[in-house]
Amino acid sequence: MKALDELNLDVLGVNFTVIWGGGVTEAQREGMARAWNRCLGNARRVTFASEYRASVLSFTASLHFDSTLPSCGVTHLSSDTFEGLAEAVTSEITVAAILERAGELTMLHACGVADPDGAVIALVAKSGTGKTTASSQLARTFGYITDETVAIRADGTVVPYPKPLSVKQATPGAAKLQVGPDELGLKVAPANPRIRAIALLDRVAGAEYQLPVIEPVPLVEAVLALIPDTSSQAAVAQPLQSLCRLIDSVGGVFRVSYSEAADLRVSLAPLFQACPVELSDGDTEWVPALTLPSTDPADQAGGEPSGPLPAGWLQRTEAVDAVEIGGDLLVLTETELTRLSGIGPIIWQTARRPVSMEELVRRIEALHGLPEGYEALLDAAIDGLISQGLLLRG
Repeated sequence: MKALDELNLDVLGVNFTVIWGGGVTEAQREGMARAWNRCLGNARRVTFASEYRASVLSFTASLHFDSTLPSCGVTHLSSDTFEGLAEAVTSEITVAAILERAGELTMLHACGVADPDGAVIALVAKSGTGKTTASSQLARTFGYITDETVAIRADGTVVPYPKPLSVKQATPGAAKLQVGPDELGLKVAPANPRIRAIALLDRVAGAEYQLPVIEPVPLVEAVLALIPDTSSQAAVAQPLQSLCRLIDSVGGVFRVSYSEAADLRVSLAPLFQACPVELSDGDTEWVPALTLPSTDPADQAGGEPSGPLPAGWLQRTEAVDAVEIGGDLLVLTETELTRLSGIGPIIWQTARRPVSMEELVRRIEALHGLPEGYEALLDAAIDGLISQGLLLRG
């Protein structure tokens, strides 16, 4: 096999080999090698049970990678255009690498740039909201870490992913072009990068032009914003606590509101310096909620009913992690992050073991008192927790 027939990559520590189909020209293969040149890896031995699946589409490739997951390691791709195939290759590589490193790295859906000392700013944003544009502007001044996934180890060091940038074409609906960082003149990332700041990108589109405004984000809002844009975080040990520790380590999270990406270079420069967020203690302090010591005598006495949950009794469902921030409780399940406030936290905490309505009312009365008409409020709160899958009723 000729060297140009395959593309060997190292992405987030996962080794990939892309085998191009016959429809892909030599010039197109060379172009992809240039676009991916900052992620090149060593040649791998690939076993070809079936190199390509039959396809009526003109452009094909097979993706081979070292996988620890069952039924993974080979993916066959095809498209009616080379641009579509190239975009699919980039997407499949990114998803596969994220799944392989799930549980090992905190992976923010963000672009990342670094100063010469290796301090990294992660700019978190959803797809289509300006990450790639921000990357292409900022990385002409700062080192290019990624335009897709900022992968952070437990010690705060960052695994660069300097992939091709996926650039929109003028034709609506056309596949994005895969443009290498060298072609765009982006600087190479420094050695040993380390996370220094996390910011939420908020592009103000269609409004009156404004220069970038940087403001601190309260911790509970930061966690709620980051979890949906943090790939495979539920696979990390103590995912909410881990994220809170990461936020603590960088001094909090900022929101960057801006109109034009070209204005970000000067405005973001202060974030490369250590600058903790100035918020009240209630906005920044957190405690784990799954490991809080119990002060309930019934818990200490082991007085828990056996067998099925008695009629009318309550018990919370299993959670992956939970943290208290001020008066709020964030609960992460396998499928969702939920914010509880008001009497929701005390209901959830009390129901860590099966509890009767009478006992629950006594606990709420001891902590908060019982306002007139509390029954309706309590029923509504319980129904809400049940509908959210956080509580069971016998």
